[in-house]
Amino acid sequence: MDRRTALVTGAAHGIGRAVALRLAADGWAVLGVDLVPAGIPESCTTCAADLGTPEGCAAAIAAARAAGRLDLLVNNAGISEFRPLADATLDHWNRVLAVNLTAPFLLAQGLAPLLADAPGGGAIVNLASTRATMSEPGTEAYSATKGGIFALTHALAVSLGPEVRVNCISPGWIDTGKSGGLRPEDHAQHPAGRVGRPEDVAAMVAWLAGPEAGFVTGANFVLDGGMTRKMIYAE
Repeated sequence: MDRRTALVTGAAHGIGRAVALRLAADGWAVLGVDLVPAGIPESCTTCAADLGTPEGCAAAIAAARAAGRLDLLVNNAGISEFRPLADATLDHWNRVLAVNLTAPFLLAQGLAPLLADAPGGGAIVNLASTRATMSEPGTEAYSATKGGIFALTHALAVSLGPEVRVNCISPGWIDTGKSGGLRPEDHAQHPAGRVGRPEDVAAMVAWLAGPEAGFVTGANFVLDGGMTRKMIYAE
């Protein structure tokens, strides 16, 4: 009860795992939630839940309440499942929305009272994406959810303030190991000189959760190495 406590969804891999590791290293008690929790860091308490269902969200909320304290909610869990528009089914659309957008809403709604009681005030950090403002073919469901996360963030910030601050992070290309080996040109195309790492996002989460960000709410932070500010023309 004396330690700052965070709930991190999608904590078994990628960005979520990096966030869980960073918070635990900073002294937080971390509750990691994932569909298959085997990859959640050993330093965390684990909760197995399918956040694409109301029952799974309820299980995560119950686990957080059982801890007795919650200072930070990190809504990171998400699925992409890109597919051509002609092949996108209603079931596919609904599943992506359920995990990526409905779950953050349900968790924020269910955990708002606990966050509001946190010493010094609580915080929510939502993971959006640069795909909220730019797209590739076949990303309709995913892009729609990330645009929704951006809007949900500022709506929650107004509804829950001043007791709870709510912000979102929009990563660009973050190397979580799914892209295979990176080429020199992959790094060189970024104005920052490299592809992003999960630890870059974790560092921003840690800052947004801390006292130095006490005047920050309703904001979106783009972590893309400058790519969305780069003009690209075909040669």
